[in-house]
Amino acid sequence: MRFQFIAENRSSFPVKKMCHVLKVSLSGYYRWRTAPLSWRQRENARLKSQIKELFARHNGMAGSPLITADLHDNPEFSRVNRNRVARLMREMDLRCRSVKKFVVTTDSKHNEPVAPNLLDRNFTVSSPDLAWVTDITYLKVGAKWYYLTVFIDLFSRIVVGWDLSSSLERHSVIRGLNRLCGVGPAKG
Repeated sequence: MRFQFIAENRSSFPVKKMCHVLKVSLSGYYRWRTAPLSWRQRENARLKSQIKELFARHNGMAGSPLITADLHDNPEFSRVNRNRVARLMREMDLRCRSVKKFVVTTDSKHNEPVAPNLLDRNFTVSSPDLAWVTDITYLKVGAKWYYLTVFIDLFSRIVVGWDLSSSLERHSVIRGLNRLCGVGPAKG
């Protein structure tokens, strides 16, 4: 690693000075430069070439587990460790691209009446309980999804009603609104 640093920076600093600062011998550096690649370095070069080819075959959508599994199909690389593949991929700056799937949660194609936009993006109000806003957020707990409906008073920005449900049905919003109005269970 030190010899590599010296080789990369020899145009900026004197080699003798870098050897002294890094506490390596000058003769050791020059021997390293002329020495042939070790068996491990040659093996890593062949492995890197194969990894790059497999990564391109998967259009950049493969991480180290998939690349390792593909390498194991080749008897020459059947004993390659996933950690080694991950390290070499990092060295080559090969990162798996992931495409996030867009999930549509709003059904705009319906025949139901649409409520008018009374706020028109004016979120500043002069007194409490004049305007409430609501939103639903998704919470994953283990393998199960829960849906948290929250009502906020725009004046104080405090949560004034809420409901947690395992379903995205309208009943959760209605229960949250009932809590807010004091009709249902105690106000959250």
